[in-house]
Amino acid sequence: MTADVIIEGQVLLKVDFVDCGRGSGLRFESRDPADFRIEADGTVVAARTLQLSDRKGRSLEIKAKDVKSQEQWLVHVNFTQPKQVPEILFPRHSVVVKGDGSVNRVKRDWVIPPVNVLENSRKQFPEELVKIQSDKDKSNSLRYSVTGPGADQNPTGLFIIDAISGILSVTKPLDREHIPNFHLRAHAVDVNGNQMENPIDIIINVIDMNDNRPEFTHQIWNGTVDEGAKPGTFVMTVTSQDKDDPNTANGMLRYKILSQTPESPSSNMFTINNKTGKIITVAAGLDREKVPQYTLIIQATDMEGNPMYGLSNTATAVIRLLDVNDNTPEFTRETFHGEVPENRVNVIVTNLTVTDKDEPGTPAWNAVYRIISGDPTGRFSIPTDPVTNEGLVTVVKPIDYEMNRSFMLTVVADNEVPLASGIHRTRQSTSTVSIRVIDVNESPNFDPNPKQVKLEEGLPQWSMLTSFTAHDPDRYMQQTIRYSKLFDPANWLEIDPNNGRISTIAVLDRESPYVKNNLYNATFMASDNGVPPASGTGTLQINLLDINDNAPRVFPQEAEVCERPEPNTINITAVDGDLNPNAGPYAFELPNRPSDIRRNWTLTRISGTLYLTHFYLETGIYELPISITDSGNLPMSNTTYLRIKVCQCDHHGDCVDMERIMAAGLGTGAIIAILILVFPIATTSISVLLKLLRDKERQAKQLLIDPEDDVRDNILKYDEEGGGEEDQDYDLSQLQQPDTLEPDLIKPVGIRRLDERPMHSEPNYPIRSAAPHPGDIGEFIHEGLKAADTDPTAPPYDSLLVFDYEGSSSTAGSLSSLHSSSSGGDQDYDYLNDWGPRFRKLADMYGGNDD
Repeated sequence: MTADVIIEGQVLLKVDFVDCGRGSGLRFESRDPADFRIEADGTVVAARTLQLSDRKGRSLEIKAKDVKSQEQWLVHVNFTQPKQVPEILFPRHSVVVKGDGSVNRVKRDWVIPPVNVLENSRKQFPEELVKIQSDKDKSNSLRYSVTGPGADQNPTGLFIIDAISGILSVTKPLDREHIPNFHLRAHAVDVNGNQMENPIDIIINVIDMNDNRPEFTHQIWNGTVDEGAKPGTFVMTVTSQDKDDPNTANGMLRYKILSQTPESPSSNMFTINNKTGKIITVAAGLDREKVPQYTLIIQATDMEGNPMYGLSNTATAVIRLLDVNDNTPEFTRETFHGEVPENRVNVIVTNLTVTDKDEPGTPAWNAVYRIISGDPTGRFSIPTDPVTNEGLVTVVKPIDYEMNRSFMLTVVADNEVPLASGIHRTRQSTSTVSIRVIDVNESPNFDPNPKQVKLEEGLPQWSMLTSFTAHDPDRYMQQTIRYSKLFDPANWLEIDPNNGRISTIAVLDRESPYVKNNLYNATFMASDNGVPPASGTGTLQINLLDINDNAPRVFPQEAEVCERPEPNTINITAVDGDLNPNAGPYAFELPNRPSDIRRNWTLTRISGTLYLTHFYLETGIYELPISITDSGNLPMSNTTYLRIKVCQCDHHGDCVDMERIMAAGLGTGAIIAILILVFPIATTSISVLLKLLRDKERQAKQLLIDPEDDVRDNILKYDEEGGGEEDQDYDLSQLQQPDTLEPDLIKPVGIRRLDERPMHSEPNYPIRSAAPHPGDIGEFIHEGLKAADTDPTAPPYDSLLVFDYEGSSSTAGSLSSLHSSSSGGDQDYDYLNDWGPRFRKLADMYGGNDD
């Protein structure tokens, strides 16, 4: 054969064997399979790209072998290098014969086959590749050139052409991984630069050589697999890359496991797919508790894994075994011991310890404890300590030493997750827990607690109620109990310290504020003489039954009605500290004496509602006696007073007259004091003067103040015409010396006649001092002066309407005119000449001014 470069996959020749019809039983073999392979039909193909210089002096030996007789025949194939550079001609014309037989010459281009150049060639440079020649070169002197990448374009200078001979050369080694091929154009021109041929394309392919090793994507690969995994279980896939042509053997990789550490239980626990790099298990016996991790050295080799010609690289695969629950927890002891005081809860009695070969902290290692016998009432639980995996035997319900002195528990330990499939428990891990209960001094207990008794109220002092005793739960301790009182809010009871008998030291009253919902609660304590002493408490609840021991009272105690309009009624009822049937219904009655009570007031019941109605009465405050009787067995009666305020009302029904009088700032005592300082006058004149003052106050509305803010006495309306003989009931000396009055002698405000006066023994409302306060008088005078100054129609402030002692009026005039004239009166008014000094003295006394 003659060639310079043989490309991988290139068909070189086909061998045949003449054996008189036995060729069908022959098999061909190559003695150099790394470079050449022989198909079954005898076709010889290059297994890799070769240069003939590498095989100088070496021949290809092909063996033919008879499969049946085992006879062999050999043949040698020699390779020779070409003696000259390949030549590419520029064709000028081609002849085309038409259908009619005529000949036509047409110009055409020639498609040049690619030029193959081995990468990284070690030949001497420049290396001649091909010779380009035009058929016009015989008659003309031509010049050849080449353009394109690698020639006059980057990377420039790789390819050069001899302008005279047309020989194309490469100047240095080429790298297929950098540029796999070059596309050049060859040109032919004459000496004048005229194009003699159309440019032809030259494709130069860089032939791959196995000059790159495989590179793993990672140097260390990590994978996991469950322990006990079956053969064929996938573990991981490793990958590598080769920069050589993947379509040639130079880039075709093959994987294999070089080593496994540790080699237990077998040196071949894993295998790898030589083409894909997929690692799987091939043997059983993966046990994390024995070998938790395997390390594999993986090799990748190109040239399809040919150990002679292929390039290799290695990586490490670390396979960690995942734990599964293939081990049960086992107790470290067969019996555990502990003790606990009685009546204690949330106390750890003892710690249970186990061992488990599975990985700590995983559900396959975490223990779960269960009591399977010895605790029928559920007084214990066994939570797991998450750090130590110990079982904490804990008391969750109180234990009574007198009932149970010891316990014997049977405990089993399991894992949070069940055993793995195919793993069978060899034996159940159980242990016994022995617990001793310690006796302690317990508190005495009252039974029942609370204890309830029913009694009628009014039980006399030193009456025995009941026995309230406690028992000592410590049956195995000889102790005595003593009793004492802890809480008795009304201090009604006492208890015998030795036998617990309770008796009264005061009368029991159901209406006491310490009784709620008819129940009275008292607390007692029982103490033993143990070491240390213990005590307990108990509550005695006394349910007090009602007796008729409270008289009814009128409700409300105060009321307010108007003089007019009708009807003037008050809705009244009664209150009683007792309960039914010792309370209502009630019987109401007005007393017969004095007779004016029934004459002025009536009681009417309409549809179960009691109404108190009065006839016309003057404005004033009345205290009306009302007799009330309850419905108890042995009923109780009581006469109580209803305080009633009769007043003048506006159109809204609100009292207005008393508030206005109070707003004026003068009490009755203040008016009386002024009259004493000015002059003594007759009873009728006093009445008229008071009425004039009241009318003046009603006109001066700007002097009124809020009735709720006024605390001064009210000036009540009085009869202008006089009361005849009934007026003699008043003591006129009180008008002259009000400071000397005794409080008991002061009559109620607003009383005119005996038949309209409230009947009572003595007033029970506050009596104000008869003496006026200086501030009140001064304020009154001050405000009067201001009102007179702003009223152009007002008479002089020192003018008064004077009446004689008999009630007849005289001509009004100023005080200054009293010295010289009188208007027909037969009385001597000279004593009024000193009115001005008296009035000014009065103003000075009560904070007035010279005006």
